[in-house]
Amino acid sequence: MRRWLPLALFIAGIAGGGLLWSFLAQRPAATPAGGENVSTESSETAPESSLTVNEPPAQDLPDVQQSIEEGRRNAVVRSAEKVGPAVVSISVVQTRYVRGRVPADPFGFFFDRYLPGPIYKEQVPVLGSGVIIDRAGVVLTNEHVVRDAEQIKVTLTDGRTFDARLVGADSNYDLAVLKMAASDIPVAELGDSEHVMVGEWAIAIGNPFGFLLNEYQPSVSLGVISAKGRDIKQAAGTGGIYKNMIQTDAAINPGNSGGPLVNGEGKVIGINTFIFTESGGSLGIGFAIPINDAMRVVREILQYGKVRSVWTGIRVRPITPYLAAYFNIQDRRGLIVVELEEGSPADRAGIQVGDIIRKVNDEPVWSADQASRLIFGAEIGDRIRLAVEREGTLREISVRLEAEPVQREESR
Repeated sequence: MRRWLPLALFIAGIAGGGLLWSFLAQRPAATPAGGENVSTESSETAPESSLTVNEPPAQDLPDVQQSIEEGRRNAVVRSAEKVGPAVVSISVVQTRYVRGRVPADPFGFFFDRYLPGPIYKEQVPVLGSGVIIDRAGVVLTNEHVVRDAEQIKVTLTDGRTFDARLVGADSNYDLAVLKMAASDIPVAELGDSEHVMVGEWAIAIGNPFGFLLNEYQPSVSLGVISAKGRDIKQAAGTGGIYKNMIQTDAAINPGNSGGPLVNGEGKVIGINTFIFTESGGSLGIGFAIPINDAMRVVREILQYGKVRSVWTGIRVRPITPYLAAYFNIQDRRGLIVVELEEGSPADRAGIQVGDIIRKVNDEPVWSADQASRLIFGAEIGDRIRLAVEREGTLREISVRLEAEPVQREESR
């Protein structure tokens, strides 16, 4: 046992020396006399430091995030940001007359048919949209939104609510002008609907289903201009005449009526008015009144409180078989002048009773309603061209439209 002791001590000494050498090798080097710190890193720290080689400097991160946000801010986003604050919610209280029903009983059908219940008033809330077009608090919307209104309130996107009064409205154009006493309000920039291009972006902004969402921030739907210059056939009982409409597939839902249709530049090109639908929701066929046509109505209402009726002074009828036989007319297409007011624009232009109007502004006519639609939208001072046949000779007569005389208007 003792002879192995020197060998064990020798091995222990070698091991202890190795540990001492390892300890001294890991100590940091001394600082040179020049005062510059020199440090060494073990190979074990290299992988950790290599993870940060491709990271951008901390000060560059905001620039990267800003670049990403700018890339997301396309024409639609910019247009919504530009026009959205000028879109308002319109809350209207309408009074409707409702006939009461007789309580159910075995003879209820008989009483409902022959002895209907009394008529009573019922207040109905109606919601729609509008757009601010002047810093004086002028709001443009649809006439059917404020029809029969007893109370009108306008709410801005920032939550401010103002009482509004009806300056004027026209059911034929389906447009209304409101005025609210407000200051520091945003105004939408108006575009030129004459330069609308089929296929360009169309952005419908409004407050659809406002009664459900209870939210004054407008929603945005995107589509394109599907067509322009659309003339919509007048439905029975609607009262409106929809000519030269802009068609879009941007979703227009209940509550969007009166809101703006906007182009990719953030300019208002139309007023959303109605849709074709079978379910009550959007089918991608919506129509807007061109803003140029709407502003002509606005100017009339702001100046006169209404849209003045144009006056020609003639009364026409379709050429019936009786009239054709009486006046010996072979071609029954067109309208025959049956009455002419003395001193009227048509009288001064040379129109005579018995003349046959074949065309209005180069468009063939066959009914008085169609003739009215052809001159619909014409302003006081405009001229219409009539192709008139008299004694077998066709001639063109230009008639300058005038405002309807007050006495004549009051007598209607």
